[in-house]
Amino acid sequence: MAGHSKWANIQHRKGRQDKIRAKIFSKLSKEITIAAKMGDPDPDKNPRLRLAVKEAKGQSMPKDNIERAIKKATGGDAEDYEEIRYEGYGPNGVAVIVEAMTDNRNRTASTVRSTFTKNGGNLGETGSVGFMFERKGEIVYPADAGDADDVMMAAIEAGAEDVESSEDGHVIYCADTDLNDVSTALEADLGESESTKLVWKPTTTTELDLDGMQSLMRLVEALEDDDDVQRVTTNFEASDEVMAQLEEA
Repeated sequence: MAGHSKWANIQHRKGRQDKIRAKIFSKLSKEITIAAKMGDPDPDKNPRLRLAVKEAKGQSMPKDNIERAIKKATGGDAEDYEEIRYEGYGPNGVAVIVEAMTDNRNRTASTVRSTFTKNGGNLGETGSVGFMFERKGEIVYPADAGDADDVMMAAIEAGAEDVESSEDGHVIYCADTDLNDVSTALEADLGESESTKLVWKPTTTTELDLDGMQSLMRLVEALEDDDDVQRVTTNFEASDEVMAQLEEA
């Protein structure tokens, strides 16, 4: 599986689950509120909101939380957030993309820059690492959704571009503009997905050993602890042996 998918597995398996879940719910609520405020509050009429709600459901976010986030937008008391993307390099030259939503650009830029510096990285200009990624739709299904051939066939019929299957599950990729249509078609064949979202998919990767992975984890975890940061993507690659050692550490 690609580096960023491995990273998601590490996050899921490691400790601090209650704190992590609360942070995830907070970020999902922000995305739902912004999507509802920018478009129609009805998910059926607002593709971005529909995807945000699907992602929230995939993360087992309670229905009440989802409805409350939508009502916050329609009630007129939602903050005015600006979407910003930061790019830079982490330890060992790993490319890092940070997606943020903020009501204070200066505060967020200062915090992100400081976090990079304190954790062995360097914040660059917009575009400094973006050329090493492609914007894609990503749909994740558990392993029991079907065998690799069946999932591949369903994905092709739905209009997807690629499937990566492993013992951990199936990661399906499509053009970013097709995510809503492809995910809807897949639901008819495979049921509800674990995750449906837009991602930055690495086109080139940087191989890391155990020390490098531990350094990268410290940077990514510090960035994700910032309430303004919605998502962090890297282009790391690591062997199965290194990943196993990392989970045991």
